[in-house]
Amino acid sequence: MCKAEGEGLREPDTFLEQMIDLHAHILPGVDDGPRSWGEALDILRRMAADDVTAVAATPHVRHDYRTRAGTMERLVEELRRRAADEQIATEVLPGGEISLSELDRLDRDELRRFGLGGNPSFLLLEFPYDGWPLGLEEVVARLVGGGVTPVVAHPERSAEVQATPGRLRAVVEAGAVVQLTAASLDGRLGRGSRAAGLELLDGGLAHLVASDAHSPQVRESGLSGVAAAVGDPLLAQWLVESVPAAIVTASPLPPRPPGRPLKRGRLGLLR
Repeated sequence: MCKAEGEGLREPDTFLEQMIDLHAHILPGVDDGPRSWGEALDILRRMAADDVTAVAATPHVRHDYRTRAGTMERLVEELRRRAADEQIATEVLPGGEISLSELDRLDRDELRRFGLGGNPSFLLLEFPYDGWPLGLEEVVARLVGGGVTPVVAHPERSAEVQATPGRLRAVVEAGAVVQLTAASLDGRLGRGSRAAGLELLDGGLAHLVASDAHSPQVRESGLSGVAAAVGDPLLAQWLVESVPAAIVTASPLPPRPPGRPLKRGRLGLLR
């Protein structure tokens, strides 16, 4: 049973301090993330300094980076060991960012091992930057029918979604969860991404925020700025603490807290 509305949420002026980042490229040498263990540890240090308590390693699984689950698991264990040696407190969890084109290539066991944050009932799917993925609603329905909840990664960065954010409603109604990128909401990825991200939040079509960090410099590892970006601390807590924690612990997703209209700031919406 889901928690009652607002239950378990701290007071609005409380600083976010139990954040979980469920989309980050922190395993070296497997995709376009860090090139070395040193860079991977630097990302983790930044996350720890920002009070990110856990992060899912989500390497790309697509035509140009065909990461295997066994490789991901081995590198997660190695990064955990190195982080412990460096006394970095942020916990490293397994996962993967699966492209839609790779879904049919992977068997059920492989997909379960890529379960987001170690939960085989959630799978992070990469939303393409160009073009609307054909049959997306059918893919979502098929996964949901098999007991897996798709988490659609960063759709607000797609030109098609920016033009018509409401088009994602059918995907959400089919059972998907939507993840936004922190750098979209604070404007670092441009006006279009920010406007689309805020509109998805306004429409109830987004459920969690992650860094999608690739290096210590690009899309900085950190989530504490989300509260300022959306102008609603309770909503921010839901996006970066409550929903990610429910996924990791295999608990029911908590309902969205009641709140005020989202902060637009000087960038505003484009519509």
